[in-house]
Amino acid sequence: MKNRETGAAWAYHNGTKHSYHSIRTNPHYLDWENQPMPFKIYSALPPIPLRRSLSSSEMPALAAIGAIPAPGGDSVRPTSQILAEIFFLAAGVTKRRSYPGGEMLFRAAACTGALYHIDLYLACGALDDLEAGVYHFSPHDFALRRLRQGDHRAVLVHASGTEPSIMTAPAILICASTYWRNAWKYQARAYRHCYWDNGTILANLLAAASARQLPAKVVVGFVDASVSELLGLDVKREAPLSLIALDHMTSHAPVPPPTMEPLALETVPLSKSEIDYPAMRALHEASSLKSEEEVAAWHAEAPRKGPSTPLRTRGGGTDEGGKVARLFPPG
Repeated sequence: MKNRETGAAWAYHNGTKHSYHSIRTNPHYLDWENQPMPFKIYSALPPIPLRRSLSSSEMPALAAIGAIPAPGGDSVRPTSQILAEIFFLAAGVTKRRSYPGGEMLFRAAACTGALYHIDLYLACGALDDLEAGVYHFSPHDFALRRLRQGDHRAVLVHASGTEPSIMTAPAILICASTYWRNAWKYQARAYRHCYWDNGTILANLLAAASARQLPAKVVVGFVDASVSELLGLDVKREAPLSLIALDHMTSHAPVPPPTMEPLALETVPLSKSEIDYPAMRALHEASSLKSEEEVAAWHAEAPRKGPSTPLRTRGGGTDEGGKVARLFPPG
């Protein structure tokens, strides 16, 4: 199994770590004329506006960060209002500031280089005020755009190896990275930033959900290809990073999904041209899980630590975070 071939991780780590020599001999520079947009914009999909009148949970931030929902306790079901508040606090545009060269958009979660390469998606059954479907969250106009109609959560149930929290969640969020939006500045090192920057979004997201009495669990072991197909990701340019099961402590079993046709949705070009960094794709491919059975086996082994731990070190719950972070010393 490629996921066990940890040599790929060491090759990436050694090939992208900073050194006295690499910093002084790298000819890379920031081509401001080719800087990518910080948003993924679908060319033809109509927006489904989210409510901009956001409420306050009135829970102190530290209390929200430390809260652990108890099974069977009071909780709320996700609605478009609650989802709007979570989207805003996790990845929304919180402030706009004009300057002579244009406009600066401040976001809720920090990101390396302020390049904001992480996108949020939603797969849900029928909620009180939102049809079942697969959606993309668009921070630039604070709206959802529907990629697929119908309940496709069962795809994520199988992709996660029938992870219990995914099986019972009425709504599942998915985080994915578009490599070029970060690699424009950081080149092949951007794959490291996928999980750093996903982590800042997850920290905000979990706190926002907790403050609204909405149980949330992060799942980072899944069949990458299945999630990419569901979202219509370009696997040469994008990668799924994590799933977040919302309201997973009650039973909301998904129905069998409708036929899933390939998505061919056009998006606005990010910049005049893109540079491909094969090392990023190679590592993601090497650390991907290929089948439901492999995911289930990986989940069973996740608590183990040490040299025999599989390459993918991103855990099955709210755990350490990155695919390969625990394999490497600092550098």
